[in-house]
Amino acid sequence: MTAPLIALGTAQFGMNYGIANQSGQVSLDEVGRILALAREQGIDTLDTAMDYGDSEACLGECGVSDFRIVTKLSALPDEVTDVDEWVQGKVRACLRRLRVPSVRSLLLHRPHQLSGPRGPELARALQRLKAKGLVEKLGVSIYSPAELDSVFQACPVDLVQAPFSLVDRRLQTSGWLQKLHETGVEVHVRSAFLQGLLLMPRDGIPGKFSPWAPTWDAWHAWLAASGCPAVQACLGFVRTFAQIDRIVVGVDSLDQFRQLAGAAHAAVPAKWPAIGVDDESLVNPSKWNTL
Repeated sequence: MTAPLIALGTAQFGMNYGIANQSGQVSLDEVGRILALAREQGIDTLDTAMDYGDSEACLGECGVSDFRIVTKLSALPDEVTDVDEWVQGKVRACLRRLRVPSVRSLLLHRPHQLSGPRGPELARALQRLKAKGLVEKLGVSIYSPAELDSVFQACPVDLVQAPFSLVDRRLQTSGWLQKLHETGVEVHVRSAFLQGLLLMPRDGIPGKFSPWAPTWDAWHAWLAASGCPAVQACLGFVRTFAQIDRIVVGVDSLDQFRQLAGAAHAAVPAKWPAIGVDDESLVNPSKWNTL
């Protein structure tokens, strides 16, 4: 087994994204330079979504036919009467924006819809995409491993994308990481930096995250004692899990990408801080607006 490879997240190419993003949406010229460096670094996978603003169109303009593209399907609206027609239309429009004949993987952004009343229709529509060669792999993007039980009952899955970090270890502790690996499901993980919180200086962490002050204190104490840069530690921890195929990381600039690319190959510490948290209020960024 080998260490997971980096996949380039592209949300910042289409919109302002990330709690630690201070530079806004990445310009088209900068995206082109980032993609060129990705090729030099042997990075072969791009992660995008239909809901990432202009991301797909930006990638299409830059030219990405030589990458493995993972994109995500928008949520199925309640008013849609023909699920198959809607799915086909969304995917074909996506391919036009990306200027490619097919994508490597299509993930559901709202996998709970598979277990809803229209789940069977949605599953059949997804399988038709695969049969037509428009997508090679089908999968789901989840917030919690608890979602996977119902997903696997509803539809065959080739790829799972889930959060995983020093703080959020649920994919491993739930047993799902090993189970996915053993059944041949490709695993991509995101949020290795917990949306940037793990890269912030201790006094830069927003006050709404103060309920987890002991976690931040322990993390920064470990960083000081180990001398390991935060980026290197965050990526290094995830790299120790050979069951993971790709680590999705987004960047705001070419300089930031250079730093990430270097850290992705650096030596990893022998011991890690015990800062795992199961509280969904912290590990699920979709809940941060309520803090």
